[in-house]
Amino acid sequence: MGLPAPLVIIAVGALAAGASGLVGSFLLLRRMTMLGDAISHAVLPGIALAFLLTGSRAAPVMVLGAALCGLLTAYAVQALQRAGVQEDAGMGVTFTALFALGVVLITAFAGRVHLDLDHVLYGEIAYAPWDLWLVGEVSLGPRALWTLGAIFLLDLLVVGLFFKELKICAFDPDTAAALGINATAFHYLLMTLVSVTAVGAFDAVGAILVVAMLVLPGATAYLLTDRLPAMLALAVGLGVLSSALGYLLARATDTAVAGAMAVVGGVLFALAFGWARLRRRG
Repeated sequence: MGLPAPLVIIAVGALAAGASGLVGSFLLLRRMTMLGDAISHAVLPGIALAFLLTGSRAAPVMVLGAALCGLLTAYAVQALQRAGVQEDAGMGVTFTALFALGVVLITAFAGRVHLDLDHVLYGEIAYAPWDLWLVGEVSLGPRALWTLGAIFLLDLLVVGLFFKELKICAFDPDTAAALGINATAFHYLLMTLVSVTAVGAFDAVGAILVVAMLVLPGATAYLLTDRLPAMLALAVGLGVLSSALGYLLARATDTAVAGAMAVVGGVLFALAFGWARLRRRG
């Protein structure tokens, strides 16, 4: 593809943050950001099992394994709630049990391949320009750009097609049911998107910082506007801004790129929080 390495790194970070910001905004409105945290960690055994069963690190295989595990997490949390377990306890039990299973599977069976634990936890965005997608002898460019670009477009397409349904389910599930909207189906559709987005961002930022990208852009945008379309656009824009400024910060301080992007996201949230407080007093 011939893009300069810094531009590839910023683009990969922007796509990861933009896709995470889109689905993370709906999690925020539904007060389910902790479920996003749980899913982003609990998809780890799905990735490990997909690799162990197929021996392939191809993106579709990993995404499918992660999506199935993400749905299992969402279903398990709801099943525990219906059985009388408190929501936060159900998420804590499910997330830690599945994450621990993923750690055991990777360290036991996949530690000598690229699917090592450090890679899954912290990501390798600095190496994204050199991890190429090869078809025979032909290079199609950085693999992460294709994977995250496809996931961003998928999130954008689903949100665009079902914006009305996702909006009503986010603000008032009872009204959604009264209007004939299957709130349960859209709940699991959102959980599928969160799972797919989380595993797509693993390569770039790792399992830990995916949580920051799921929460920070949407939470910052929520402080800046009351309109959902503007909030979604701002979440994507803030993700792009965090990626660009984070890369510059990492270069200036010789620190981890993904971590610097998350730090910038936190600073933008703090600035938006201060601005929102001043606006209320004014």
